[in-house]
Amino acid sequence: MGFSHLDQDSGLVTLNSFLEEHSYIDGYTATQADVAVYEAVKAPVAAAKYPHVARWWNHINARGGKTAKFPGTKKSISAYGPSGAAPAAPAAKKAAPAPSPAAKKDEEEDFDLFASDEEEEDAEKAALTAKRLAEYNAKKAAKPKPVAKSMVILDVKPWDDETDMKALEKEVRGIVMEGLVWGTGKLVAIGYGIKKLQITAVVEDDKVGVDDLSDQITSFEDFVQSVDVAAFNKL
Repeated sequence: MGFSHLDQDSGLVTLNSFLEEHSYIDGYTATQADVAVYEAVKAPVAAAKYPHVARWWNHINARGGKTAKFPGTKKSISAYGPSGAAPAAPAAKKAAPAPSPAAKKDEEEDFDLFASDEEEEDAEKAALTAKRLAEYNAKKAAKPKPVAKSMVILDVKPWDDETDMKALEKEVRGIVMEGLVWGTGKLVAIGYGIKKLQITAVVEDDKVGVDDLSDQITSFEDFVQSVDVAAFNKL
Protein backbone atom coordinates (compact mmCIF):
# COMPACT_ATOMS: atom_id res chain seq x y z
CA MET A 1 0.00 0.00 0.00
CA GLY A 2 2.95 2.38 0.76
CA PHE A 3 2.91 6.01 1.94
CA SER A 4 0.18 8.50 1.02
CA HIS A 5 -1.24 11.86 2.18
CA LEU A 6 2.07 12.92 3.76
CA ASP A 7 0.80 16.50 3.88
CA GLN A 8 -1.88 15.39 6.36
CA ASP A 9 -1.87 13.97 9.89
CA SER A 10 -3.05 10.55 8.72
CA GLY A 11 -0.01 10.14 6.48
CA LEU A 12 2.45 11.59 9.01
CA VAL A 13 1.27 9.13 11.67
CA THR A 14 2.16 6.22 9.37
CA LEU A 15 5.52 7.77 8.42
CA ASN A 16 6.40 8.50 12.07
CA SER A 17 5.65 4.89 13.03
CA PHE A 18 7.79 3.63 10.12
CA LEU A 19 10.78 5.87 11.01
CA GLU A 20 10.65 4.74 14.63
CA GLU A 21 12.16 1.44 13.39
CA HIS A 22 14.10 2.73 10.35
CA SER A 23 16.84 5.36 9.91
CA TYR A 24 16.04 5.83 6.21
CA ILE A 25 13.13 5.18 3.85
CA ASP A 26 14.83 2.35 1.92
CA GLY A 27 17.89 0.54 3.29
CA TYR A 28 20.63 1.68 5.66
CA THR A 29 21.78 4.80 3.78
CA ALA A 30 20.11 7.81 2.21
CA THR A 31 18.74 7.24 -1.35
CA GLN A 32 16.38 8.89 -3.80
CA ALA A 33 13.58 7.21 -1.85
CA ASP A 34 14.31 9.69 0.96
CA VAL A 35 14.18 12.59 -1.52
CA ALA A 36 10.79 11.46 -2.87
CA VAL A 37 9.25 11.24 0.59
CA TYR A 38 10.99 14.46 1.72
CA GLU A 39 9.32 16.35 -1.16
CA ALA A 40 5.89 15.02 -0.14
CA VAL A 41 6.19 16.11 3.52
CA LYS A 42 4.93 19.62 4.22
CA ALA A 43 7.40 21.63 6.35
CA PRO A 44 7.74 22.52 9.12
CA VAL A 45 7.23 19.16 10.85
CA ALA A 46 5.78 19.28 14.37
CA ALA A 47 8.67 17.66 16.30
CA ALA A 48 6.62 17.21 19.47
CA LYS A 49 3.90 15.34 17.57
CA TYR A 50 6.07 13.47 15.04
CA PRO A 51 9.60 13.24 16.58
CA HIS A 52 10.90 10.52 14.25
CA VAL A 53 9.70 12.33 11.12
CA ALA A 54 11.28 15.59 12.37
CA ARG A 55 14.61 13.86 13.07
CA TRP A 56 14.68 12.25 9.62
CA TRP A 57 13.46 15.41 7.81
CA ASN A 58 16.14 17.61 9.42
CA HIS A 59 18.83 15.08 8.50
CA ILE A 60 17.80 14.90 4.82
CA ASN A 61 17.31 18.67 4.68
CA ALA A 62 20.85 19.23 6.00
CA ARG A 63 22.24 17.03 3.22
CA GLY A 64 20.54 18.87 0.37
CA GLY A 65 16.83 18.08 0.63
CA LYS A 66 15.16 18.06 -2.80
CA THR A 67 18.50 18.56 -4.59
CA ALA A 68 20.44 15.87 -2.69
CA LYS A 69 22.50 13.65 -5.00
CA PHE A 70 21.70 10.36 -3.29
CA PRO A 71 21.96 7.08 -5.23
CA GLY A 72 18.97 5.24 -6.67
CA THR A 73 15.95 6.13 -8.80
CA LYS A 74 13.17 8.27 -7.38
CA LYS A 75 9.70 6.68 -7.49
CA SER A 76 6.21 7.55 -6.28
CA ILE A 77 5.90 7.67 -2.48
CA SER A 78 3.37 4.83 -2.66
CA ALA A 79 6.26 2.55 -3.68
CA TYR A 80 7.88 3.00 -0.26
CA GLY A 81 6.95 2.29 3.34
CA PRO A 82 4.59 -0.29 4.86
CA SER A 83 2.87 -2.66 2.46
CA GLY A 84 -0.32 -4.68 2.72
CA ALA A 85 -3.59 -5.29 0.93
CA ALA A 86 -6.53 -3.05 1.65
CA PRO A 87 -9.13 -4.73 3.87
CA ALA A 88 -12.01 -6.32 2.04
CA ALA A 89 -15.39 -4.67 2.34
CA PRO A 90 -17.71 -6.51 4.71
CA ALA A 91 -20.44 -8.56 3.10
CA ALA A 92 -23.89 -7.03 3.20
CA LYS A 93 -26.08 -8.54 5.85
CA LYS A 94 -29.34 -10.12 4.82
CA ALA A 95 -32.47 -8.55 6.25
CA ALA A 96 -33.93 -10.59 9.08
CA PRO A 97 -37.36 -12.08 8.31
CA ALA A 98 -40.34 -10.46 10.03
CA PRO A 99 -41.41 -12.38 13.14
CA SER A 100 -44.56 -14.44 12.86
CA PRO A 101 -47.58 -13.50 15.00
CA ALA A 102 -46.95 -16.55 17.18
CA ALA A 103 -43.32 -15.62 17.78
CA LYS A 104 -44.29 -12.03 18.54
CA LYS A 105 -46.75 -13.29 21.12
CA ASP A 106 -44.06 -15.49 22.74
CA GLU A 107 -41.72 -12.50 22.97
CA GLU A 108 -44.39 -10.47 24.73
CA GLU A 109 -45.02 -13.31 27.20
CA ASP A 110 -41.26 -13.63 27.89
CA PHE A 111 -40.87 -9.91 28.67
CA ASP A 112 -38.50 -9.51 31.65
CA LEU A 113 -39.73 -6.98 34.22
CA PHE A 114 -36.15 -6.67 35.59
CA ALA A 115 -34.42 -6.00 32.26
CA SER A 116 -34.01 -2.27 33.02
CA ASP A 117 -32.05 -3.05 36.22
CA GLU A 118 -29.69 -5.34 34.31
CA GLU A 119 -29.12 -2.66 31.65
CA GLU A 120 -28.21 -0.13 34.36
CA GLU A 121 -25.69 -2.58 35.86
CA ASP A 122 -24.14 -3.19 32.42
CA ALA A 123 -23.82 0.58 31.87
CA GLU A 124 -22.08 0.99 35.24
CA LYS A 125 -19.64 -1.82 34.43
CA ALA A 126 -18.88 -0.29 31.02
CA ALA A 127 -18.25 3.13 32.61
CA LEU A 128 -15.93 1.61 35.24
CA THR A 129 -14.02 -0.34 32.56
CA ALA A 130 -13.62 2.81 30.45
CA LYS A 131 -12.36 4.76 33.48
CA ARG A 132 -9.76 2.13 34.37
CA LEU A 133 -8.63 1.90 30.76
CA ALA A 134 -8.19 5.68 30.60
CA GLU A 135 -6.14 5.63 33.82
CA TYR A 136 -3.93 2.85 32.44
CA ASN A 137 -3.33 4.70 29.17
CA ALA A 138 -2.47 7.89 31.08
CA LYS A 139 0.12 6.05 33.20
CA LYS A 140 1.55 4.36 30.13
CA ALA A 141 1.88 7.66 28.27
CA ALA A 142 3.64 9.24 31.27
CA LYS A 143 6.42 6.66 31.25
CA PRO A 144 9.58 7.82 29.43
CA LYS A 145 10.11 6.07 26.11
CA PRO A 146 13.39 4.16 25.63
CA VAL A 147 16.03 5.87 23.52
CA ALA A 148 16.33 4.29 20.06
CA LYS A 149 19.91 3.08 19.52
CA SER A 150 21.79 1.19 16.82
CA MET A 151 25.10 -0.67 16.68
CA VAL A 152 27.22 0.14 13.63
CA ILE A 153 30.36 -1.61 12.39
CA LEU A 154 32.46 0.54 10.04
CA ASP A 155 35.24 -0.59 7.70
CA VAL A 156 37.81 2.22 7.42
CA LYS A 157 40.25 1.60 4.54
CA PRO A 158 43.67 3.33 4.30
CA TRP A 159 45.47 4.45 1.15
CA ASP A 160 48.24 1.85 1.28
CA ASP A 161 50.29 -0.44 3.50
CA GLU A 162 52.44 2.48 4.70
CA THR A 163 49.54 4.24 6.43
CA ASP A 164 50.00 4.52 10.21
CA MET A 165 46.94 2.55 11.36
CA LYS A 166 47.43 3.48 15.04
CA ALA A 167 47.35 7.16 14.13
CA LEU A 168 44.31 6.52 11.89
CA GLU A 169 42.38 4.84 14.73
CA LYS A 170 43.35 7.68 17.08
CA GLU A 171 41.87 10.22 14.65
CA VAL A 172 38.66 8.19 14.29
CA ARG A 173 38.18 7.81 18.04
CA GLY A 174 38.82 11.53 18.40
CA ILE A 175 35.42 12.22 16.79
CA VAL A 176 33.07 13.29 19.59
CA MET A 177 29.32 13.59 19.01
CA GLU A 178 26.39 13.60 21.41
CA GLY A 179 24.86 10.13 21.31
CA LEU A 180 28.05 8.43 19.96
CA VAL A 181 29.99 5.79 21.92
CA TRP A 182 32.99 4.07 20.32
CA GLY A 183 33.45 0.35 20.92
CA THR A 184 36.09 -2.20 19.98
CA GLY A 185 38.37 -1.89 16.98
CA LYS A 186 40.62 -4.30 15.15
CA LEU A 187 42.81 -4.48 12.03
CA VAL A 188 41.67 -6.86 9.28
CA ALA A 189 43.93 -7.84 6.36
CA ILE A 190 42.48 -7.06 2.91
CA GLY A 191 45.44 -8.03 0.68
CA TYR A 192 48.84 -6.82 -0.54
CA GLY A 193 49.95 -6.11 3.02
CA ILE A 194 47.13 -3.60 3.53
CA LYS A 195 44.90 -3.75 6.59
CA LYS A 196 41.63 -1.96 7.25
CA LEU A 197 40.34 -0.71 10.59
CA GLN A 198 37.07 -2.38 11.59
CA ILE A 199 35.57 -0.36 14.43
CA THR A 200 32.27 -0.63 16.33
CA ALA A 201 30.11 2.24 17.56
CA VAL A 202 26.77 2.57 19.35
CA VAL A 203 24.73 5.59 18.23
CA GLU A 204 21.47 7.23 19.29
CA ASP A 205 19.36 7.32 16.13
CA ASP A 206 17.86 10.75 16.84
CA LYS A 207 21.27 12.38 17.36
CA VAL A 208 23.82 10.65 15.12
CA GLY A 209 23.47 9.95 11.40
CA VAL A 210 25.68 7.19 10.03
CA ASP A 211 26.32 9.18 6.84
CA ASP A 212 27.42 12.21 8.86
CA LEU A 213 29.76 10.04 10.90
CA SER A 214 31.22 8.48 7.73
CA ASP A 215 31.77 11.93 6.23
CA GLN A 216 33.72 13.05 9.29
CA ILE A 217 35.98 9.97 9.10
CA THR A 218 36.66 10.43 5.37
CA SER A 219 37.71 14.03 6.10
CA PHE A 220 40.97 12.59 7.45
CA GLU A 221 42.33 12.56 3.90
CA ASP A 222 45.93 11.80 4.90
CA PHE A 223 44.86 8.44 6.35
CA VAL A 224 41.47 7.39 4.98
CA GLN A 225 40.64 6.25 1.46
CA SER A 226 37.02 5.18 2.10
CA VAL A 227 34.48 4.17 4.77
CA ASP A 228 31.89 1.39 4.39
CA VAL A 229 29.07 0.26 6.70
CA ALA A 230 29.83 -3.41 7.43
CA ALA A 231 26.82 -3.92 9.71
CA PHE A 232 23.89 -1.92 11.11
CA ASN A 233 21.63 -3.35 13.79
CA LYS A 234 18.89 -1.85 15.95
CA LEU A 235 19.38 -2.37 19.69
